Amino acid sequence: TQRRRYVIIDAPGHKEFLKNMVTGAAQADAAILVVDAAQGLAEQTRRHAYLLHLLGIRQVAVAVNKIDLIDHDPVKFQAVADAVRNYLADIGIEVQAIVPLSARQGDNIASRSLNTAWYQGPTLIGALDAFAPRAHPVEQPLRLPVQDLYRLDDRRVIVGRVESGRIKVGERIRFAPGGREATVATLEAWSGSAANGSSWHAPRSEAVAGESVAFTLDEDVFVERGALASTPDQRPREATRLTARLFWLDREALKPGDKVTLKLGTAEREVEVEAITEVLDVESLGTTDATQIERNGVARVILRSRKPLAVDLYENHARTGRGVLIRGPQIAGGLVIEAAEQARIAANDIVAVDSSVTADERRQQNGHRGGVLWLTGLSGAGKSTLAMAAQRALFARGQQVAVLDGDNLRHGLNRDLGFSDADRAENIRRLAEVARVMADNGMIVLVSAISPLRQQRSLARTIIGAGFHEIHVHADLAVCESRDPKGLYKRARAGEIAQFTGISAPYEAPTEAAVTIDTASMPLSAATQSLVDYALQSFAA
Repeated sequence: TQRRRYVIIDAPGHKEFLKNMVTGAAQADAAILVVDAAQGLAEQTRRHAYLLHLLGIRQVAVAVNKIDLIDHDPVKFQAVADAVRNYLADIGIEVQAIVPLSARQGDNIASRSLNTAWYQGPTLIGALDAFAPRAHPVEQPLRLPVQDLYRLDDRRVIVGRVESGRIKVGERIRFAPGGREATVATLEAWSGSAANGSSWHAPRSEAVAGESVAFTLDEDVFVERGALASTPDQRPREATRLTARLFWLDREALKPGDKVTLKLGTAEREVEVEAITEVLDVESLGTTDATQIERNGVARVILRSRKPLAVDLYENHARTGRGVLIRGPQIAGGLVIEAAEQARIAANDIVAVDSSVTADERRQQNGHRGGVLWLTGLSGAGKSTLAMAAQRALFARGQQVAVLDGDNLRHGLNRDLGFSDADRAENIRRLAEVARVMADNGMIVLVSAISPLRQQRSLARTIIGAGFHEIHVHADLAVCESRDPKGLYKRARAGEIAQFTGISAPYEAPTEAAVTIDTASMPLSAATQSLVDYALQSFAA
């Protein structure tokens, strides 16, 4: 087109060709979902749409084809369009255009058709040109799966493909699992110009995403095929327990206890199906409990590996957050990783160590008890501002006080977490565990975290115990959006941030907050005094 060139990957709709669809969609930046105008939203369309969702494709245009078979009827078209739009919305895809067209007659493909004078939207080509390009993988953190190792003369050469980011001579890199680090000494390139037919040389200092490279290190650290190279500060997770959204393709059902081979990049590990947590009905989008996953089924599963795997969450790094399951000689399923963790140590292997300073001793010395004020509210409601002001006021009174800000922890302790439901829950769990330890050591802890769901805050209350006090920092969405201190609402409205609380994700306000502070009607000084008064009363010695 006048804007760009396209590669179209055609995926047949029939069930027997779903492997083709998964393969094609895994390589795509956007999708055209083709719907038969006469048949409407069929099961195969629902299945394809859900697979688009599963594989993280959010830019979707719908082509309602064969509009001539319904006599170009706008009412019938609208019924199909509404059904498709509603279904896609239910699975988290906001369709960008729904185009009535006739492939046979050329209606609304490259130019508008007089047969659909009632249609005011873009042509199919116009819908394609409206798609935004995917973020270039060069700008993402380094991910390089090790494909092989060679010994040439006295040098050990590591080879692989840069999936994202860039690798540079002189840069420190880390290999996972294991965490071994070294500095890149040279980037090699193959040359056939030598008299013996081959030689190695190092003509460059950097390689970027999409390039296959060979490189040497400044020291002979142990590296093997399947390791994942990254920079030390932006590393993948190392996990033995994975939660994955799975699409099963094998004729034989998958059951708990089954052992299959998980292939992630160049790494292959035997994993066991620990549990099938839910199976999805692509028609109703409802989930059910099940003891097995039948062919063409979509489910969420927990996989366990004896040895650690280097993985990313799919929403953070698509190329290293998806893989396949192999049973026997062939691929049996595709998956994307939603959560990853080290398998927990059995409780009887851990012995708690008591503090040498008692809670009473801390209370007497500090002049107050420890506890947690959990500030929840929409982004822009003023949680962090209020927490910092209250911290200053309490500190001035001689109180042992600290602030745990959710955003700050995502720069350190929680930097490995994304924004999936599972990651959000883990973010709150870690935040609550840290707050509990600090409160047990006699501090007044002000936690500033959106924590949008009551279930999340209930988890925090359970972890922290009697010292947990829920504070609702309230301001209407319109007020928060007008403030927009970080520019997040603007980006969310523009579609740049998915699942943003208050816009595309829910916020469940507390029903029994200890204190509600309305920052839209109260000046900061009054709001701060209200919170300080509550803290002094609640944590008095």
